[in-house]
Amino acid sequence: MRSIKSLAAGAGLFFVTLALFVQGFLPAMIPESRSQQVTRAVRTDLGAVKWVRYEASDYRPLEALGRRVFIREGCTYCHSQYVRPVTGEEFRWGPVSEAGEYAFDLPHLFSTRRIGPDLTRVGLKYGDDWHYAHHWDPRLVVPDSLMPSFKWLFYQVRVPVRQDGQGLRLEAVPTLSRYFTMNEAKPIPLYPSETGLIFVHPRSDAELPIDGQPQVDLTPYKNHPPVPALTSVLLLIPTKELVGLVAYVQKLGTNRGAWREVFEPQNLAVSIMKIPESEDLLVRGKAVFEQRCIGCHGVKGDGNGFAATFLFPRPRDFTFGVFKFRTTPSGSLPTDGDLFQTVTRGVRWTAMPTWHEIPDKDRLAVLTFIKTFSERWKAEKPELPVAIPDPPPATLELVARGKELYKVAKCWQCHGDGGKGDGPSADSLKDDFGFPIRPADFTKGQFKGGSNVADIYRTMTAGLDGTPMPSFVDSMKDDERWAISYYVLSFSAWGDPLTGQKIELPPEAKAALNSPDVRANHPRAALDPEKASTAVVRADGKRWGDFFRMPK
Repeated sequence: MRSIKSLAAGAGLFFVTLALFVQGFLPAMIPESRSQQVTRAVRTDLGAVKWVRYEASDYRPLEALGRRVFIREGCTYCHSQYVRPVTGEEFRWGPVSEAGEYAFDLPHLFSTRRIGPDLTRVGLKYGDDWHYAHHWDPRLVVPDSLMPSFKWLFYQVRVPVRQDGQGLRLEAVPTLSRYFTMNEAKPIPLYPSETGLIFVHPRSDAELPIDGQPQVDLTPYKNHPPVPALTSVLLLIPTKELVGLVAYVQKLGTNRGAWREVFEPQNLAVSIMKIPESEDLLVRGKAVFEQRCIGCHGVKGDGNGFAATFLFPRPRDFTFGVFKFRTTPSGSLPTDGDLFQTVTRGVRWTAMPTWHEIPDKDRLAVLTFIKTFSERWKAEKPELPVAIPDPPPATLELVARGKELYKVAKCWQCHGDGGKGDGPSADSLKDDFGFPIRPADFTKGQFKGGSNVADIYRTMTAGLDGTPMPSFVDSMKDDERWAISYYVLSFSAWGDPLTGQKIELPPEAKAALNSPDVRANHPRAALDPEKASTAVVRADGKRWGDFFRMPK
């Protein structure tokens, strides 16, 4: 008996020691565990998105502050940060995690429970505004969320208002000067909710005061009266901790570059389709709308949901029946396929996320219900889609021609010479509903309607209804629109989608990635810059030889 006990104790000690070695020491001995390299998706000069091995970047100070807040508030108890190579997780969240992504994470926040969604790939899935609304009241944007609110991460300022001939005015209380410079030359429009809640967008560095004078803007209710009878409003200003927390969340996954531009589940291209009309589909669509959409778009579909005060741009007002992203001519209703594509892909860099995770039937049903908000759907039919031919082969000469045409078409007036959305007209632009609107920042790849060259060409051809972006179908030839489209994509070449800064690759690596002979179309086929002249390699560093080179 004693020998059996000794044997059991010895076996137990052996297996505990083995577990400590396998799980504690062995991982640290593997070279990959100490690597700062990841496979990263980058856009080339010719508009293609390819994969390359590159060094991960550390957190910037504001992001590091946000990470500390993330840990302090216990976010890791519900949110994991690891995309596992099992059960098709890469088709739900994005590329499988790599060791280099966690090189600067001490402590690691892998977690095991997923009461909330995994956050490894959440960066840039939503706009900053969505996250601010989510932290004030998670159910504003996710009605079935279990997450608690984090209202202590906001400055809350109650300010009386008075009615005058021009609308509502904030009373000049001394508290305002703590948060605003009160510079009359820089009015800051504030859009209240029906309950008097007003979100104030913070400075990029999260410091105070904000330069400008706050002014209550009732444009949402001029389009849809009555105006709320308010005697005071509650200003919500994010603290530096909250701005840092949102910056940290937006950083997650961006070391893998522009992977979202080639994420298959959301890159749906549909134009010609017809959703059948049925009472059952309408009832289901109403339920989906109330569960997923009502917080932003509102009960009436007028874009005045309770979360709308947080969001820029404002949520789509379905009552007008005007839509930006279409394959139909300017001024026409979109096709059912256009709407389905927008819901599936989302609208990048805004609060409208991709909805590829919800069932197809729910997406079809909610589109049926959305049409009930506007009489236009009963009076008109969508026109036939414009023809989108196959794009011409990308060449540096075509991009150079697009650069000249960019000047001729005066795209720079809104989007700027460098494509940052800072042209001389940028600050004064408004949409057809009276709201300020910013031109896209091409350097970050902010292509809301899609980021391949055919999407840009479609926008050039059909325009964006309801915005200052016109159709160029009558003023520019097909080949000219293709040239500009390629040039517009080139602004984000080699750029970081989070910061817009260019990553540093040797000329040989760029030349290889620009070459149509090198696919590098998957993390496992990422180009190794050190071997750019000979081959592409696997993510684990082993050579694939010429297997991934296109036959000539």
